[in-house]
Amino acid sequence: MPPSEQPDLFGEASASSSVFAQAGAAKVRPAAQPLAARMRPRVLADIVGQEHLTQPDGLLTRLIKSNRFGSLIFYGPPGCGKTSFAEVIAHETQSRFVRVNAVMSNVAELREILATARKLPETPTLLFIDELHRFNKSQQDLLLPDVEEGFVRLIGATTHNPGFYVNPPLLSRSHLFRLQPLPGDAVASVLARALADTERGLGARGCAAEAKVLADLAVLCDGDLRRALNALEVIVLSLPEGAEITEKELEVFARERRIRYDADEDEHYDTISAFIKSCRGNDPDAAMYWLAKMLAGGEDPRFIARRLVILASEDVGLADPFALPLAVAAHHACEFVGLPEAELTLAHATLHIACAPKSNSATLALAAAHAALKSAPVQPVPLPLRDKSGAASKQAGHGKGYRYSHDYPENISGQDYLEKPLAIYAPKNAGLESRIVERLARWRELKERAKAEPKQGE
Repeated sequence: MPPSEQPDLFGEASASSSVFAQAGAAKVRPAAQPLAARMRPRVLADIVGQEHLTQPDGLLTRLIKSNRFGSLIFYGPPGCGKTSFAEVIAHETQSRFVRVNAVMSNVAELREILATARKLPETPTLLFIDELHRFNKSQQDLLLPDVEEGFVRLIGATTHNPGFYVNPPLLSRSHLFRLQPLPGDAVASVLARALADTERGLGARGCAAEAKVLADLAVLCDGDLRRALNALEVIVLSLPEGAEITEKELEVFARERRIRYDADEDEHYDTISAFIKSCRGNDPDAAMYWLAKMLAGGEDPRFIARRLVILASEDVGLADPFALPLAVAAHHACEFVGLPEAELTLAHATLHIACAPKSNSATLALAAAHAALKSAPVQPVPLPLRDKSGAASKQAGHGKGYRYSHDYPENISGQDYLEKPLAIYAPKNAGLESRIVERLARWRELKERAKAEPKQGE
């Protein structure tokens, strides 16, 4: 077999060739491989922080031990162990293993892999697709027949919600397992192991670190073990052999720390959801925290401003009518001021909305109006309200019986503006809207009085 086609149990195949690894084949690792790759778990027990999946009597553990699983999809944030699970499963089930990255793969490569798998029906191929969400519908559909027939067992890894990014037919044929961000103590334990490991880790450097230093590094990495290991390697390689890693070495890393916040991924949607709910729930502290996270993560300030405009009508409404023009002004300011100064404008609008009295009466009234349209025939416009321009309209009686509001006390004529009156708007007794409650009660009284005493000459 030519060197370019040598099998690798962990599927380090080129994009132009299908490479299948026999169980037990030697695992070739590049000399300059990052620490995170060198420290990958070899057995299921080595995987930390995902005990809900690795417990001995758990579903995934049983599936692996029996080697009777179909396709699997691992869903979770970066650095939580999705690839590690795939490699461990390949090792423990002694499977042929092909690894594909959806960013670099294409339909031609997939066809070649599937064609080769069909030639080896006695041993199903384990096909690991990293970043599965990057495959379009056609690429995902291409997998279906071979997954259905069992020629390949798919293991997909994605940071996106599979419900939105994986085709329903493929999702229905797979077991979905959600991975959580790793807790700090789990990350710190692996960092300590890597620091001492002379075979795969950094033990040969002889560096040491107190438990608190490793715990602090774990916290800075937000549950991303890959990032934590690679940061540890950079720190160790920058120090003399046998040096002590102290808090001082973490300061540079802390200053360069990037918030995990990826556009169009779960972190984006989860954070804006937390921001909206904090504003709605009258918690300015939480609202400002999530605002700062979005800004630190590089969120478009105009997106945040648009959400504030929606909040001003959806959740503040008539309880504080000034919230909407303020939010619109904030959006306008983001357009012509720009960052970083626009952060102050967003903070201003966020605090106003978070601290404002709340009313969703406009939201409920709109929903009630839509429901009324759907639940009954559309009401005709009453004749007194119709446009009377033109001779034909006047001859048809349009406008006849219309009561001009300004001719009546407090502009209440007693006119009905629907053929069948409906109760749609229910004001909330909150903030300035409480005045509307009083006003509408007064108007109801005047309307009944005006109906009883119609205007002279009608």
